[in-house]
Amino acid sequence: MSQCSCCMSPQEDRVINKNINRQGRERVYKILERNQFSLPHVDVERAKYFTESMRETEGELLTLRWAKALKNVAEKITVWITPDQLLAGRVGKLGRYGILYPEIDGDFYREVLADLEHRDKSPFQISREDIKTVMEDIAPYWEGKTYHEHLNKTLPAEIRGVTYDDERGLKSKFVVSETSSYRSALQWVPDYEKVLKRGFIDIQNEAKAKLAQLDLNNSVDLWDKKPFLEAMIIVCDAIMIWAGRHVQLAKDLAAKESDPKRKAELLQIAEICERVPAHPARTFREAMQCQWFVQMFSRIEQKASAIISNGRMDQYLYPYYEKDIEEGRLTREEAKELLECMWVDMAQFIDLYINPTGVEFQEGYAHWEAVTIGGQTREGEDATNDLTYLFLESKREFPLNYPDLAARIHSRSPERFLYEVALTIKDGSGFPKLINDEEVILLNTVKGCPMDEALDYAVSGCTETRMPNRDTYTSGCVYVNFATALEMALYNGRMLRYGDELIGLETGDPLGFKTWEEFYEAYKAQHLNLLHKAFQQQHVVDKLRPQHFAAPLSSVLHDLCMENMLDLHTEKIPGGVDYSYFEFLGYGTVVDSLAAIKKLVFEEKKLSLKEVLDACKADFKGYEPVREMLRNAPCYGNNDPYVDSIAKDVDRFTQVEAEKSSEERGIHVDVRYVPITSHVPFGKVVAATPNGRHAWTALSDGSSASHGADKNGPTAVLLSNYHSKNYGMINRASRLLNIKLSPKCVAGEEGTEKIVNLIRTWCDLKLWHLQFNIVNKQTLLNAQKDPDNYRSLLVRIAGYSAYFCDLSRDLQNDIIDRTEHSGF
Repeated sequence: MSQCSCCMSPQEDRVINKNINRQGRERVYKILERNQFSLPHVDVERAKYFTESMRETEGELLTLRWAKALKNVAEKITVWITPDQLLAGRVGKLGRYGILYPEIDGDFYREVLADLEHRDKSPFQISREDIKTVMEDIAPYWEGKTYHEHLNKTLPAEIRGVTYDDERGLKSKFVVSETSSYRSALQWVPDYEKVLKRGFIDIQNEAKAKLAQLDLNNSVDLWDKKPFLEAMIIVCDAIMIWAGRHVQLAKDLAAKESDPKRKAELLQIAEICERVPAHPARTFREAMQCQWFVQMFSRIEQKASAIISNGRMDQYLYPYYEKDIEEGRLTREEAKELLECMWVDMAQFIDLYINPTGVEFQEGYAHWEAVTIGGQTREGEDATNDLTYLFLESKREFPLNYPDLAARIHSRSPERFLYEVALTIKDGSGFPKLINDEEVILLNTVKGCPMDEALDYAVSGCTETRMPNRDTYTSGCVYVNFATALEMALYNGRMLRYGDELIGLETGDPLGFKTWEEFYEAYKAQHLNLLHKAFQQQHVVDKLRPQHFAAPLSSVLHDLCMENMLDLHTEKIPGGVDYSYFEFLGYGTVVDSLAAIKKLVFEEKKLSLKEVLDACKADFKGYEPVREMLRNAPCYGNNDPYVDSIAKDVDRFTQVEAEKSSEERGIHVDVRYVPITSHVPFGKVVAATPNGRHAWTALSDGSSASHGADKNGPTAVLLSNYHSKNYGMINRASRLLNIKLSPKCVAGEEGTEKIVNLIRTWCDLKLWHLQFNIVNKQTLLNAQKDPDNYRSLLVRIAGYSAYFCDLSRDLQNDIIDRTEHSGF
């Protein structure tokens, strides 16, 4: 179906009318078009050489073993400088690629690897030769040693019963789901600035000096601190060895190169790689190469959720950029080209999930290396600079979903910054996501972070934040499907998906409840039961992980790890701020369902609870009038005090329990509303709900309204978020908020100003996060029917954007069904 160009976003114009300007970007388009939509390969070299070393170092301190393994990988893995690239270094084959981490989930390989190319979501290709290497050289060593196996065996039966749906723990129950067994750590932000300013030789010398000061007659110094510091020394060698191998490669490629321009580029790469990351960076090009080496080697070290974040690039790169511009070594366009060379190689690393549940949680080849821009300095001044605006320009002009741009907004953000953020949002590819200084900084300081570090936070993950030298909690956290608590309240502790199996508490036959208070107490009992199981599950996770994972590179770059001589994955590091969380899945679904029951059954008595139950059991077939009544009950997302007060109370008693767990475990346990794509698979185990949602369909996502429920415009959505928050409590973290706008309603200067005003309102309300999809519904429907002609269409999913045509039909429908606001 054709569309009027005046009603399209710039991205839609590029995709539909092929209106792409490649001028000045010939290099990066050449790189991009070689592999943008190719089927990713599995590269086994990291797993092979890592396993080879671990086999030889049995019995040594884990951090030391890990460092030796990284050095073995650094010495043997293939090094790359790809055609046309200005940056050296990658950790896998040419094209799009993923790498294996057998220490996490090597026990899945026999069931999963051979079928990778044929799975429905995020398929990968792997050669027969590489499968043989994995099955003969890698998997046998890890049999019985993986973290996943240990966790599966250790969880008590009552916790396993809500966690896994099979004996081996290969399938999630999607009730109280652990996420720690498909990653070795949460998302992370290395301290890039430390490496840029000091270089690894100086960092290594610090470890050597500490080693020389140890008292080797002291048992702790001899058996704990000495091997830790030896590991730090080794890992510094490892990254310098790996980076240094690119010097000779660049020289060899230059010797064979016939094009004089490319020859000069390769020789310059060789010169830069001789300098960094061993020594401090002096120029913008050296700083970019240094950062890239650290980012890539962090991939070799561990599977940190889906991402190694880029941190505050407009801050730590700016001194090099400014100096080079002033001294004539660099132009603005050359800086942009270098940044975009990073983006196109970043896009080629694909986070590979072997665990089938991991694939469900993060569809669309998801990884989202956030670049944080804007915000405030450590002194509390506005931090925007020319590099900030260069990032925004690049994002508007270059149709790629990497990096994931995150803009920090505060009450004094300059008008120009907000205007250019709004312009970039209007482009329609989902960037940037917005994070609110007015909410994040206060919470960080209240939870024990020094003010200057709180002001200097970087965005990491979907909507999370990190302070690279203060954060110390790295365990993947638990996702709780509270829509199942609702279903258990309706079916006396059972779920239709799982038949007669008692999953929750037997809170009684709901038809016997005479008052709203009785029903609500039953729901709360089911809710809290799942929450207690989540906290118990996470406690086991926290105890087991340090036995399986170490992070010497991340540790040597962390002030507190070096000060205390403890690996980052140690359960508790003195001086650290530990932010654990649990995910609230189905917030809008639950709240709307509770409001419908309260209003229609117990107050207005327009329906009986039996009618509601019968309709839900039938998935509303033959009960269409009942469904229509339920759908028209008060809904969250409309600034309606009736339903928002229920939402606030659910959040309140959830935080009360989180506070108790925080006191018991000695860490911050916070409720978070960030589903990524898990609201889709979690919805597949939940029968029809009393808000009119059909069985087995997606739950509401994050703190967003249920699909189609928000009828009063985006400002009402913001106000519902505001009125449902408990600002006087601190056991809270990110609330992911999606808003979908039609391109027509934000067209022209007036539309830009509307977005700016909406951002100001959001900032004033102190809401954590906000992101937009600005795309016509018809475009999405056309893309579903004709994916070949919409291959490059980007959509915002959770804290990341992905190509619409890479998504499952269910997730595509989830995005299509989000309310498209046509005015505000």
